[in-house]
Amino acid sequence: MRMPFSAFVVAGDSMLPALRPGDCLLLSRRARITMGDLVVVRRPHVEGLLLVKRVVRREDGGWWVLSDNAAAGLDDSRAFGVLPDACVVGKVLLRYYPLRRS
Repeated sequence: MRMPFSAFVVAGDSMLPALRPGDCLLLSRRARITMGDLVVVRRPHVEGLLLVKRVVRREDGGWWVLSDNAAAGLDDSRAFGVLPDACVVGKVLLRYYPLRRS
């Protein structure tokens, strides 16, 4: 049985200003996903690469996810298209580190 929660550490600028490199996130593997949620996903066609993205819409066959900071790159649905449900690792519930922003 898979654990219902997991941790994820942000690496990169694609979700600025909402998330910064080094932010530690708590994920739920079972939470219902809705538009606007942050999710951690497996990058299609790149073994072992996980990304954190924002859910923009539901489409036939999966989710359309985007970076908040497009200037940091286009490694989101604009590059790989609709993301199948099986590629969603979990929904971001909260950032637990750092506790406060400076």
